[in-house]
Amino acid sequence: MARSPLTLAASVTSALPRAGVVGVAILTERAAGRYDTAVADLDDGRRVVVRAPADSEGVAELTAEARALRALTPGVRGLLPFRAPELLGETGIGDTPAVVVDFLPGYRVDAAHLPPGRGAATSIGEALAALHALPLSIVRTEGLPVRTPAQVRDDVSRLLDRAESTHRLPIPLIVRWRRAVAAETLWRFESAVVLGGAGAASFLFEDAESGAPTVTGVLDWHGLSVGDPATDLQWLASAPTAAEDVYAAYSARSSRAPDALVRERARLYAELEFAKWLVHGFDSGRDDVVDDAVGLLESLAQGVAGEDLVSDDELDVDDAIALLGRTPDAAPPADIDTSMQTDAYDPAMLSLFLADDEEAAGRDDSRTGEVRRAAPEVLTSSPEGAPAYREAPTALASPPRRGATDAAAPAPADDLATAPIDISALVRPADDDPEADAGRSAEAALRHWTDQAERGEGGTR
Repeated sequence: MARSPLTLAASVTSALPRAGVVGVAILTERAAGRYDTAVADLDDGRRVVVRAPADSEGVAELTAEARALRALTPGVRGLLPFRAPELLGETGIGDTPAVVVDFLPGYRVDAAHLPPGRGAATSIGEALAALHALPLSIVRTEGLPVRTPAQVRDDVSRLLDRAESTHRLPIPLIVRWRRAVAAETLWRFESAVVLGGAGAASFLFEDAESGAPTVTGVLDWHGLSVGDPATDLQWLASAPTAAEDVYAAYSARSSRAPDALVRERARLYAELEFAKWLVHGFDSGRDDVVDDAVGLLESLAQGVAGEDLVSDDELDVDDAIALLGRTPDAAPPADIDTSMQTDAYDPAMLSLFLADDEEAAGRDDSRTGEVRRAAPEVLTSSPEGAPAYREAPTALASPPRRGATDAAAPAPADDLATAPIDISALVRPADDDPEADAGRSAEAALRHWTDQAERGEGGTR
């Protein structure tokens, strides 16, 4: 049962004993039911966000978020050209942890509506380049996860073993993905500080004096780690018109060693979300999820038929044949840890791969995550507790999904409404790109998944 805004606001005074709450509003971020979130106005003029998880997965993510935000010291924040939420306090609502962070103003933009050219796209590329340039010691000092290119490659290989062991993975995709794993050049990259799976909704925009949208805040820090920069770029598979400009700005601002195949790895990770969905269905005993995943995988196989992620020049064919000759057991050996693959599918990331037809049908300001303002309620008693934060298809408000009951509800003109909006109508449309058509059938396959995830698995990540 969702907690009321007053319950959440009451927890603020537990996390911030000297603070008085003078107003509260519901913050709707399309977190797929994983969080109860509210915005509270304090008597000292500050505005804060309080968040409490709705399930065990939300607890783990919120705990990781708080740990990551603690790693962002003032010195680290000074290296970034944007703001990150500041952890103000932690408390609990019963047995559930809750956090309070400062409120970051701004709006979000749907991946499918991210326009090309100077502005939102280039600002995202520059923001990610600055993030990936942070010293690795920031993560290591806090004991956060650190993965080398070899470990990242091994993770992908284990996921393929697990997915292939279901005997439901289309052969063309096995060949395509095994070839990518076997390509030595694909895995020659420099590990960097990453969000661990950014999405379009991880970025908050405000309009610069020129009128161009500029990234002023970044959310979704729960995956902060050292790893493959491509994990923060995989969502660009759902932003075909803007991807080129994001990558160009990213490369231009990057101070790291050149990474010629970062786009190919990002595409690989995007496709592997299907494999994770399949494994999740098997591990959870959900035949409907398995059938849905198989349908998506078959459509993906058709959409990428005849294409390779890497060229023959970058692949040792003998190695690829040897890899394909490996037949995994029906179930993974007990001593092999596949947990991060079997439960790490990201419904929100999958939903990002499609452009919502209904959204595109003609709204010039279709804000999908709105704030429903409660009647200005003044708390006169001292409450107790606290929480806050974003949505990654959630703390990054996920794009509106077909079948969502409130997808068409207009958002009020309120500065708290920070979920995705469509700004593509405000810029000159880019010329048609023939290459954009190549992946359309694969992206279309995800539409059916959107309905399934929203109705049956929307609260799981």
